[in-house]
Amino acid sequence: MNISIEKKRMDCSALPKGWQREEVIRKSGLSAGKVDVYYYSPTGKKFRSKAELVRYLGDSMDLSCFDFQQGQINTMLLCKAKKARAQFDYRGVRSDASLVPPIRQTASIFKQPVTVYKTQESKVKTDLKHGNQEKPKQLFWEKRLEGLTACDANGVIGTTSLPRYIKPLGPYTSDATTIQSLATALHVSSQPITGQTGSKQTILENPGVFLNPEQPLIAAVTITKEDVKRQEERVKRARLRLKEALVTA
Repeated sequence: MNISIEKKRMDCSALPKGWQREEVIRKSGLSAGKVDVYYYSPTGKKFRSKAELVRYLGDSMDLSCFDFQQGQINTMLLCKAKKARAQFDYRGVRSDASLVPPIRQTASIFKQPVTVYKTQESKVKTDLKHGNQEKPKQLFWEKRLEGLTACDANGVIGTTSLPRYIKPLGPYTSDATTIQSLATALHVSSQPITGQTGSKQTILENPGVFLNPEQPLIAAVTITKEDVKRQEERVKRARLRLKEALVTA
């Protein structure tokens, strides 16, 4: 008995480039009007079911929403898959006890929920709450910069000297290290710069205990209004000299 069929093959846009979809329409016989769908890979391999496609393309693309009969992405299939996952019975989960709801494990086919009664009030431990934690600072990290100087095209830039009332504090601390420590504190720290509050003797004996890494490596210092005025005068004189130099140039 001969069965008349009609074949239509076209590119399938839902699959990677080069894949084709073939419709085989039966024209006669008891199964007249039935449409068989096949897919062909770029190499010509034939696939007769979605399961074969999943085994072949499962690692390269998600076919959970792919309609094998229509050759298109069907969002309804995604909704069905989500609904099926939502109806999953978690009583079968044994790997993590925290995922198992309080259901009595009996041989009954009906779920028998367990009522939980609290015998004491739970207290929240507020001491475990952490705010913004600052990274701990290493002691004497400024000493790693010793021996480094700023330079330009003409060579080393002149050094800076400390005022008499600012004295270095710490074991084997030079003036250059103290200036680097003070400049970093002025640039980074948001708290007032007061220097080390501990005595020189205690810090030299045990700097790991008595040294405050948040403060520069200088002895305790107090800036008076007279100091501020003298510094402002120095800045004014420096600006005036710079202005006169620009005019003469």
